Amino acid sequence: MLFGATAAFCTYACMYAFRKGITAVTFEGMAFAGVGYKTWLVTAQVLGYAVSKGLGVKFVSEMAPGRRAVSILLLVGAALLALLGFALVPAPYNIIFLFLNGLPLGMVYGIMLGFLEGRRQTDALVAGLTASFIFASGFVKTVALTIRSSWGVSEFWLPFATGMLFVLPMLGSVYALTMLPPPTAEDRDLRTERKPMSHTERKTFVRDFGVGLVLLIASYVLLTAFRDFRDNFGPEILRDAGVQNPGIFAKTETLVAVGVLVVMALLQRVTDNFQAFVLLNGIMLAGGALVGLSTYAYSMGLINPGIWFLLTGLGLYMGYVPCNGLYFERLVAAFRYVSTVGFIVTLADWYGYLGSVGVLLYKNFGQADISFRTFFMYGAYALAGLYSLLVILSFLYFTQKFRGEIGRPVSYSS
Repeated sequence: MLFGATAAFCTYACMYAFRKGITAVTFEGMAFAGVGYKTWLVTAQVLGYAVSKGLGVKFVSEMAPGRRAVSILLLVGAALLALLGFALVPAPYNIIFLFLNGLPLGMVYGIMLGFLEGRRQTDALVAGLTASFIFASGFVKTVALTIRSSWGVSEFWLPFATGMLFVLPMLGSVYALTMLPPPTAEDRDLRTERKPMSHTERKTFVRDFGVGLVLLIASYVLLTAFRDFRDNFGPEILRDAGVQNPGIFAKTETLVAVGVLVVMALLQRVTDNFQAFVLLNGIMLAGGALVGLSTYAYSMGLINPGIWFLLTGLGLYMGYVPCNGLYFERLVAAFRYVSTVGFIVTLADWYGYLGSVGVLLYKNFGQADISFRTFFMYGAYALAGLYSLLVILSFLYFTQKFRGEIGRPVSYSS
């Protein structure tokens, strides 16, 4: 369990170095067609990520286990080449390379879930995986800023230089993942067998859980858009709030990662899958409330900007982390549905990142005069209210369905 969680943590943390170096710099004073240059870059990358999730619905769900490691390395290698193109091609023509950078990376997470799902230790393994992208977001920003100040690397070469530092650690981490043994008979009995899913099997799954999935994915769209905005424009939000220390990224995100990791890993002790599912919904609702309450406290001057940024991150990831594996892992296990969690998570991510693109476009063209900090605060209030309502409705749907089907195994033919 410890080995697998560490391998998953390191692999995905390394992947972030090939994606998030761009968010550490602001490209101050640069614009194209009246739009901030960094906004173009982030939008292009997120759009590539969203398209990748759409392709991944088929690619990830149908992937055979033996192809996972090579696929991860090929996808990350393509993303690194795109960052090289971004450095070599002059602005604004290099914007397209951020789209090409996000295009392969969106499938990595779903592929990695295939190594970890369907095990009695999956909660702890996925906790390690998800903690990585909480920690790595701030860590990569800090590494990139350190490279720039110490080595004098330009803003355009910084994303590529950051990625190059993590090539060897990435190779070692992926190799470690390949050493994990397949799920045992006991694992399959506790968590249900996991298999690649064909197009027909995916349609059957969506048909069986349609209403609940629509409600849950709608809530996840809000989470993803909010999380991505916070992640991509963290420097701008904190600067508007009067925080100038770049090290705040690693500090706040590390604290958030540790907190969420502990909470999610404790679910390992809950053997009843539907009971664990209920607890996850409670954690998600508490996270939504924390985002809204902490923002209100900050607006009233009760807490400082650093504590506010920390608490919004904690609340955000209390909702976001379960939907990146554990929520669907326990749902599938509770209903005894032979499937793969990678399909459901990638499907949710597809809509989530489309929503993120929509928020970026709305901020730039509909609310251009509002600061990043103010826009983020409005988003926090909207998230706390609407997200909580959607989670409650989806939970009521799945609870009613479970009570009607308890004890009846669900398969592709159902």
